Amino acid sequence: MDYSSQIQAIARKIEDLIAGEPDLFLVEIKIKPTNNVKVFIDGDQGVSIERLIKYNRSLYKQIEESGMFPNGDYSLEVSSPGLDEPLKNFRQYQKNIGRPVEVITIDGLKREGKLLSTNEQEIVVEEIKGKGKKAETIQHTILINQIKTTKIQIKF
Repeated sequence: MDYSSQIQAIARKIEDLIAGEPDLFLVEIKIKPTNNVKVFIDGDQGVSIERLIKYNRSLYKQIEESGMFPNGDYSLEVSSPGLDEPLKNFRQYQKNIGRPVEVITIDGLKREGKLLSTNEQEIVVEEIKGKGKKAETIQHTILINQIKTTKIQIKF
């Protein structure tokens, strides 16, 4: 089933809801065949649970009133993307500069290292190969349109 019209309608509603908070941005909307609607909102400085709850309640009311899902046959989750979710847009890359990432390109190449910089066309990842005196630092420039996924890595 094609949910593109519902996704566009929900995106407009979310954009209107967060319009007064320029530090927030919509990352992604997913709708499963079971009408489970997942909305991911992030912020340049993160987003609090209280704000997400407020948006969830407001969006739920708007969806109900619009009759988008007949008989109220849907569930709604509004959250920030977790660490298991790949980075989707430029602002997420900007927010995570300096953090360790794993990048998998369209051709299957995997790069791990620190995200050094980003712009609309590419990212730069610094990889350290080897240890101690034999350590070698390599900077990889990866075009955005060649990236399959980028995930934040947790290092202990």
